[in-house]
Amino acid sequence: MNWDDARVFLALCREQTLRGAARVLAVDQATVGRRLASLEQSLDATLFLRTSAGYSLTSAGEQAMRAAQDMEAAAADLQRRILGMDERMSGEVRITTTDSFAVDFIMPAIAALRLEHPGIEVKLHASTQLLNLNKREADIAVRNLKPDNPELIVRRLARWSSAAFASKDYVTVRGIPEPGAAFAGHDLVLYQPYLDSGREVTLGTEPITHGRIAMTCTSGLMVRRALAAGIGIGEVPLPLGLRDGLVRLWADREHAPYDIWLVTHRDVRHTARVRAVIDAIVAVFAGL
Repeated sequence: MNWDDARVFLALCREQTLRGAARVLAVDQATVGRRLASLEQSLDATLFLRTSAGYSLTSAGEQAMRAAQDMEAAAADLQRRILGMDERMSGEVRITTTDSFAVDFIMPAIAALRLEHPGIEVKLHASTQLLNLNKREADIAVRNLKPDNPELIVRRLARWSSAAFASKDYVTVRGIPEPGAAFAGHDLVLYQPYLDSGREVTLGTEPITHGRIAMTCTSGLMVRRALAAGIGIGEVPLPLGLRDGLVRLWADREHAPYDIWLVTHRDVRHTARVRAVIDAIVAVFAGL
């Protein structure tokens, strides 16, 4: 099995359809089908069962998948090591972060960076999905979760608490909720993953028991935009709520602080262009 065949094989393992694998690999379905047929012929083994639900691995396919994953890990390791020796101030740097961090911090950092290093091309992946830095899915991650992988280099960018906020227009019309009333008579904007977590939901440590849910959002940035539009009351990081011009409801109530982390793999942290992007991001966070 060569590496090109292994890439096609792993894509089909993960996507379970020719169409899905073709989309991931940016090729057509016929190419995936031909490569799979060629691989099965060269190994003299059936690697997948074709079912109405998609492609399922056979026992031989499971063995082949383990070998292909080893090849993938070795290829990623080689790529990281070579990248770590690159002193050029040009080329691609991939960043993964949330949409909120992307808008408020990463984009200003890249704008400043390009004034000095226009040859650096940034590929920005803004999502709550955590990409794998070991597999070179990204070079830099900005997250509020600290990884425990010893191969990753972690730097704290900020420590924030969060609080309940609303727009000035909302407060003018509806007033500030009475502490202890659990938002009775008020509309709320909630972060959907928090609502789905199974934990008791509070805003600024106040239970939401008597409030009305006006909107839920799967994005922190959308929560902030909903609050700015006057849709209701929500909880956002303290510095971002103040930056957005929102009204903090209770000055003496905030959630325990959480940290914002910049993460990169140890093999690429000294790459010149990656180092330049890291420095630019650190500078923007430091200026908050």
